[in-house]
Amino acid sequence: MSLHAQLQRRAADGKPIRIGLIGAGKFGSMYLAQIPRTPGVHLVGIADLAADVARANLARVGWNPERTNAASLDDAVKTGATHIGDDWQALVRHPSIDIVVECTGNPVAAVAHCLEAFAHRKHVVNVTVEADAFCGPLLARRAAQAGVVYSLAFGDQPALICDLVDWARTCGFPVVAAGRGHKWLPHFCESTPQTVWGHYGLTPEQAARGGLNPKMFNSFLDGSKPSIESTAVANATGLTVPSNGLLYPPASVEDIPFVTRPIAEGGVLERKGMVEVISSLEANGRQIPYDIRMGVWVTVEGETEYIRNCFEEYNAHTDPSGRYFTLYKRWHLIGLEVGVSVASVALRGEATGVAECWNADVVATAKRDLEPGELLDGEGGYTVWGKLLPADTSMRIGGLPLGLAHNVKLTRPVAKGQSLSWADVAMDTTTAAYRVRREMESLFAPPQRKSA
Repeated sequence: MSLHAQLQRRAADGKPIRIGLIGAGKFGSMYLAQIPRTPGVHLVGIADLAADVARANLARVGWNPERTNAASLDDAVKTGATHIGDDWQALVRHPSIDIVVECTGNPVAAVAHCLEAFAHRKHVVNVTVEADAFCGPLLARRAAQAGVVYSLAFGDQPALICDLVDWARTCGFPVVAAGRGHKWLPHFCESTPQTVWGHYGLTPEQAARGGLNPKMFNSFLDGSKPSIESTAVANATGLTVPSNGLLYPPASVEDIPFVTRPIAEGGVLERKGMVEVISSLEANGRQIPYDIRMGVWVTVEGETEYIRNCFEEYNAHTDPSGRYFTLYKRWHLIGLEVGVSVASVALRGEATGVAECWNADVVATAKRDLEPGELLDGEGGYTVWGKLLPADTSMRIGGLPLGLAHNVKLTRPVAKGQSLSWADVAMDTTTAAYRVRREMESLFAPPQRKSA
């Protein structure tokens, strides 16, 4: 039975999936826009530190105020309305909640939210992929130990890429490469919240109209988010990553199977089975026609002459050899698609992407020369950007994960372009996120690579 049919049955039986949402910002608002249009789903509560902002966002996406007048979570369960408050712990601990959708964008907070949800036997759809990037394998293990499902969020590019990889492998195709698109030029890694809109292609007025956060959007532009999302994909699929960061080869959709081949065959890959990100800009800044900037793709290999003949007979778009074929989606709808994860987790017990290994890491890297005493401001800010590296490389250099480079003070100078290490900062070792990260290193890293 399809997910939609199962949701309709849950609605008819009066047994909706009961959801708790933590964080009602831009991504959360997009999901909120779809909930009234989805059968068999009841948003019991929203936890947000700025409850008034959450209410304003609900009004922005068209919610009737009467739907949010529940005085408490218990009242929401009884009446079918939604409670809005700032107590996330009460939300994840409430016995009627089936799934927690973590949507804060704050990686340190997200880890705490996920762990508390697991402790109370709640499934989690984690929109905050920044948290997954630095400790996803351990979060997945903790969820499994609790007997619940932990999942990446469909609509965000990592889950969509995982879906394409699963399609390929289920069909019997070896995956040569998979990834997303991006608008990229090398100097974008230096971008700050002050320069983001000009590079991104929006006016400040357009950004304000959409309620867009410049720091968050800058994390996309400066390469941090592509690295974060590629890390999540590599750890969920077992694909490997480039040895010294993403290459961002420029290509149109038509050219993807040309460039996502091994170097020995005319492409850019160090080996088959890797993640990569395709740029929508040529090196000179020219916009590439029919780009994949907002989309996702997977390149597969036709291993036999018969399969390659089938590619040709059905006009599949391949490289000149006919051996490599790329399937793609040119767009993703972000929060508007999260309902697929919610339904998949609740009705099938299946994640739409979950970390199964530790292949990749995102290491904080200096945007400019940094001095002792400066405070790091995390992805999208003024001090660091995130560089994708193999996990064993990160362990060898003692790399500081980008997800923990928030409000952390430098203890020694770091040159522009240098990746930071644990030894460069005064880290708060009391947070759950730090402990989980260190535990993940001890459990998933090769013994000879463990950091001190």
